[in-house]
Amino acid sequence: MKNILRFVPIGLVLVVLNCKSVNTNTMFYEDVQPKKISDQFTFTEGPSSDKEGNVYFTDQPNDKIYYWDWKTNQIVEFLNNTGRANGTHFDKDDNLITCSDNKGEIWKISKDKKIEVLLTNVEGKRLNGPNDVWNDKFGGMYFTDPLYERDYWINFKKETPHKSLYYRNKDGDVTKIETFTQPNGIVGSEKFKKLYVSDIGAGKTYVYDMLGEGKLSEKKLFCEMGSDGMTIDKHGNLYLTGNGVHVFNHEGKKIYHIPIDEDWTGNVTFGGKDNNVLFITASKSVYILPTKVTGVR
Repeated sequence: MKNILRFVPIGLVLVVLNCKSVNTNTMFYEDVQPKKISDQFTFTEGPSSDKEGNVYFTDQPNDKIYYWDWKTNQIVEFLNNTGRANGTHFDKDDNLITCSDNKGEIWKISKDKKIEVLLTNVEGKRLNGPNDVWNDKFGGMYFTDPLYERDYWINFKKETPHKSLYYRNKDGDVTKIETFTQPNGIVGSEKFKKLYVSDIGAGKTYVYDMLGEGKLSEKKLFCEMGSDGMTIDKHGNLYLTGNGVHVFNHEGKKIYHIPIDEDWTGNVTFGGKDNNVLFITASKSVYILPTKVTGVR
């Protein structure tokens, strides 16, 4: 073998090594389909897994937060009067951070339901309506602020003329990073040092390299698809939503589609004991799908 390999061009070896195709059979079970576990809601969104693997999610029109208890496979109401919470994410201390857009705010909610309003405005102006959030290891957070005017907003007056991605550091200082058509889903990974942001209004998803606390590279186009919400698995595959769940590899190539029998699939995350169950929020329902892969917390 040594003699044979000596005459193989190095470039060819590299091409062979880099052309391994993704085998989705190692990711998903052939005979397992998404299972609906509840359809008691009006519009589900913002799933986020805590350290134990329970998944919290919102029913924004009804102003409630629920969680899926993976041990019992039951849905439990966690909080009423949530500020009309939409997107959520747990911080490093296992507090639930919510995009509570009734007054354009971001909240921190502890497990014992103590509420702290972290952000009410930027430069003295009300935000349009924070939509999705991702917390980093520095104690800061990236969040998107599109504009979806809600019929339950009272006396809303638009004060922020742009729709943008922001970063709030641990001290509460906020920086506008970039303006989009209609930014929506956001997710990051400390493991891969990537931040993904969907511009659902433009039908595109972008990726940034994370360079430090609140520091990003220039954005690059990841794929020609927008998304309401998203999550990442341990291989760096990105899961986007809309018409079911679409899975893209780290190069932005679509490799799999999970159909969901609902008009709209809003969001997705990993949860469960081993962080290998896809939890899918889809309009009036929530679904679970056991997989062979684990998510990146």
